[in-house]
Amino acid sequence: MLPKPRRSKPRRDPIQIAVELHDQALEARSRARLARARSLCRRSLKILEKELGPHHPDVANVLNCLAGVHDDCGEHGAAVRLFRRSVAILERAGADGPDVERLRVQSLDGLAGVLRAQGRYGHAEPLLRRALALAEKNFGRQSLDASTVLNNLAVLYKYTGRFADARRHYQRALAIIEKALGPEHPEVATIYHNLGGLEHARGRFARGETFARRSLRIRKKALGPHHPAVAADAAALAAILDAQGKREEAERLYHWAVAVFERVYGPEHYEVAVNLNNLAALRHAKGEPAEAEPLYRRALAIKEKILGPDHPDVAMTLNNLAVLHRSQGRLAEAEPIFRRALSIFRKALGARHPKVTTCRENYADLLRQMKRAAPAVKREARRRRSRR
Repeated sequence: MLPKPRRSKPRRDPIQIAVELHDQALEARSRARLARARSLCRRSLKILEKELGPHHPDVANVLNCLAGVHDDCGEHGAAVRLFRRSVAILERAGADGPDVERLRVQSLDGLAGVLRAQGRYGHAEPLLRRALALAEKNFGRQSLDASTVLNNLAVLYKYTGRFADARRHYQRALAIIEKALGPEHPEVATIYHNLGGLEHARGRFARGETFARRSLRIRKKALGPHHPAVAADAAALAAILDAQGKREEAERLYHWAVAVFERVYGPEHYEVAVNLNNLAALRHAKGEPAEAEPLYRRALAIKEKILGPDHPDVAMTLNNLAVLHRSQGRLAEAEPIFRRALSIFRKALGARHPKVTTCRENYADLLRQMKRAAPAVKREARRRRSRR
């Protein structure tokens, strides 16, 4: 009896394989499985570049996902390069239907978000304005595409001290999302999170606490307690509670957030640094400067590595460390740290930003303390010389 011939499996369409890999990457990223998301994106990208060429809009789509993964990991330089490549591809594509227009909005929005994270606010705003105009033109003023850009514009305005503009954009984004997705959707939690941050920045802590608790409740129910977005909500609530003197609950929330971020992203991620800085400030406020200083220094080292030495977030931790030294009477150590922080803030934010004002006032207070202390320092120096 002759053996039956083997049936060869039909060759699968490589483009379909690439699409499936991209979909899996999006799912992995949503679950904060970033190493897997990165690997899947790269495999999808390799197939699409081979099958469709390096300038096809489908390549730009995967580039956006891969750039987002790098951004999640705090690898902002790589994210900028990938988003810029995506923007360039889509510029060449011209008007080619709603899918390409949506990708164009997402690329501009994503690039602007990374530039904002780098402190390049002046470069980010025109990209966001352009993305919003495209979203409104192609999908309508009440579209989810428009709400995403509105939210990111509001974040930028908060960082640059334009609080009224930020609130207006947040409220408009919230109305769109609640109408489209319902009041318990995680995207609604994103806006409440950001509204809480805005009220915190304005010093309106009780109002901010209401927003922050709502955000944490919605997102924890949707995603579970170990997701980094939930940890971010916990950290935002902790900052507001800390500002109101509710430090025990705030400290528990900070530790929870740091543990989640370290597990998901590793010990040298930006979110780890932010929460170490905030935990250090809480420890200082509790009268525990010895516990606060190593937390500040670890946060500073991570921020400098990720963001570079001249980012305003670096200046924030420098200012806090200098305040700590000043409170300990370590005035000579505090002075150059304040000076560096103030220089960074002025260059990045301009002379009138609230952070510049705060740092300038802290520095002026230090200089007054040093002036008052100078005669005593000189007397002590003379006594030491006379004993020799």
